[in-house]
Amino acid sequence: MKHSITLLFALISFMGFAQNPLLIPPTLSGENIALTLQPGSFEFFPGTNTSTFGVNGNILGPTLILENGQDVNITVDNQIGETTTIHWHGMHVSAANDGGPHTTIEPGEIWNPQFTVLDKAATYWYHPHLHMKTNDHVLKGIAGLIIVRDAEEAALDLPRTYGVDDIPVVIQTKTFDANKQIVLGTNALDTEVLANATRDAFINVPSQIIRLRILNGSSQRIYNLGLTDNMPFYQIATDGGLLSAPVQLTRLMLSPGERAEILLDLNGMETQSVYLKSYASELPTGFYGAAQVGMNSMMSIPNYNSNPLNGSDFDILQLAVGEPTGGVTTIPSTLVDVTPWNESDVDATRNLLFAPKNFGPSNVVNGPFVINGASFDINVINETIPLNNIEIWELTNQSMIAHPFHIHDVQFYILSRNGVPVPANEQGRKDVVIVPPQFGTVRFITKFEDFADDEVPYMYHCHMLTHEDDGMMGQFTVVGNPTAVSETGEEIFSIYPNPTSNVVTLNGHMPATIELFNTSGQLLEKKEMTGGNGQFDLSGYASGVYYFNVISAESSKAYKVVKN
Repeated sequence: MKHSITLLFALISFMGFAQNPLLIPPTLSGENIALTLQPGSFEFFPGTNTSTFGVNGNILGPTLILENGQDVNITVDNQIGETTTIHWHGMHVSAANDGGPHTTIEPGEIWNPQFTVLDKAATYWYHPHLHMKTNDHVLKGIAGLIIVRDAEEAALDLPRTYGVDDIPVVIQTKTFDANKQIVLGTNALDTEVLANATRDAFINVPSQIIRLRILNGSSQRIYNLGLTDNMPFYQIATDGGLLSAPVQLTRLMLSPGERAEILLDLNGMETQSVYLKSYASELPTGFYGAAQVGMNSMMSIPNYNSNPLNGSDFDILQLAVGEPTGGVTTIPSTLVDVTPWNESDVDATRNLLFAPKNFGPSNVVNGPFVINGASFDINVINETIPLNNIEIWELTNQSMIAHPFHIHDVQFYILSRNGVPVPANEQGRKDVVIVPPQFGTVRFITKFEDFADDEVPYMYHCHMLTHEDDGMMGQFTVVGNPTAVSETGEEIFSIYPNPTSNVVTLNGHMPATIELFNTSGQLLEKKEMTGGNGQFDLSGYASGVYYFNVISAESSKAYKVVKN
């Protein structure tokens, strides 16, 4: 009898508390991708249906697998009964295709972004971005991963079997009411930890090298990731690309919107379990999820101290190790070349100050927060940036809570945090960076290239969605020349008349492909120009703004034309 009890205890120890198989989102790939935003229901809790939103299903969305250099044509059909948008977070696309607050999709309408994938191999994601509704729509379930592949990544010996040794992990927390329905809006009782919308999740994995593509898709919670018993792991990628070499870690802090790819060496660990955990007890004061967010009891978020996750270590995902499948068995020693822009080439430096709109003990942790003294105004362009500018952005946080800062359009390299160079695992391409509280500072360098549009702006904002929806966001336009110019200064293309009432003429000195888009990114016409000039008749189109994309051997530029 004693032997039976011991055996049962061993079984429970192996299984741990995880009891639900990790949901693995399906994949979509190819040139044409159809996405439907839809209402649904999902069993977070056995026997109870919770109302949700999803993409092509009841919860979350399919993982899009794209190739660098690939042309994609995406349709986004909005069937949720509310206005929304879809933003391709981290991807380098034109402002009209970016899916920010200006590019709304009304109920029952279809948005048709089309673009060339210019991004390096990494893990990106897509989510709604409607001002004042971003948090609600993400909480309800609209979010999906994007995996971009390229030749450099393909040349490396890395796990790539999706759902087997290359595993997507979307970490979120939610609040559920007594009826197990998702609570929307600002709250501090996000007590349910979900991996791919799964509570108490586990996945069976082979005893070899495993790749986890981790997204912090939470509204505001920061995770201090680690493995059971401080087992080491290896970070190989940041938000927008691979690192120069794997970096061995036992902890990885990930704030909302950030992604990381890590390798786990599970060789010889058959029948064992490893837990992906958040060691929140180690988070510094002022980071959402730490034991304390303010300096004293007056500086606190409502209900924050009632949340058992805050300041506690907790499990996120159990990996139950089984037999190997013949996959990757070694950690690579090097990855790809990582070359930041040179500070000596910087054209401008911009300073952003994060602060509460109104100072007071509660405001410094609860907000609302402003950037450079201003709340988001959709009619105000906060920054105008010349095309091809290399810039340093200096961020200073005057509040008592850490803010994850995200910028659209570009990837950047972090130069320093609080005046100190960042560790090796943060020296890759990034689009989100955590800015510490109490006058914490971050400096990064980036280049605004390829896309110019003086009408449709890009966003920058705090990626704590509650802060973003409350107005902690600004917008910028990238402006270029009205004509394309060769490296020798010779004008290649000109477009006239502008504005026009019907026919617009394009003058050029070389063959080119001309594409006509509306402000929603929909391709209206496409022509080949063999030389000399070409014409487009806009008389059949409504008055408004249109864009010509001129693609030649010398350049690829977009130009705005106003139709009277």
